[in-house]
Amino acid sequence: MTNMNMGKITFYEERNFQGRSYDCNSDCNDMSSYLSRGNYKMRIYERESFGGQMHEMMDDCDSVMDRYRMSSCMSCNVMEGHWLMYEQPHFRGRMMYMRPGEYRNFNMGGMSGMSFMSMRRIMDSWY
Repeated sequence: MTNMNMGKITFYEERNFQGRSYDCNSDCNDMSSYLSRGNYKMRIYERESFGGQMHEMMDDCDSVMDRYRMSSCMSCNVMEGHWLMYEQPHFRGRMMYMRPGEYRNFNMGGMSGMSFMSMRRIMDSWY
């Protein structure tokens, strides 16, 4: 019988080995409960000008229809963090970069009447 020494990986929340850390020596499907990877908070609205259903989110959403039973997102208030919003579920289709601020509609850059179906947080090192 051979004694195999298992390897260990340490993940850090911030660059340069700073912030909280998590030691992993086996498969890990989701590390979000161990590391926050920054502050993210956004309110999404079903209609323009913050109308219709509203939901507050702090993590990625691959389908607003599946998660919130919303037909689409047509306005938002990005309170913390930077996000990518996608035209189709599962992070597909045209996308728009959103920084903190209020977005009553998505008429920017020729995207009049645009709505979004999925959202993804952007990690600090990406912007």
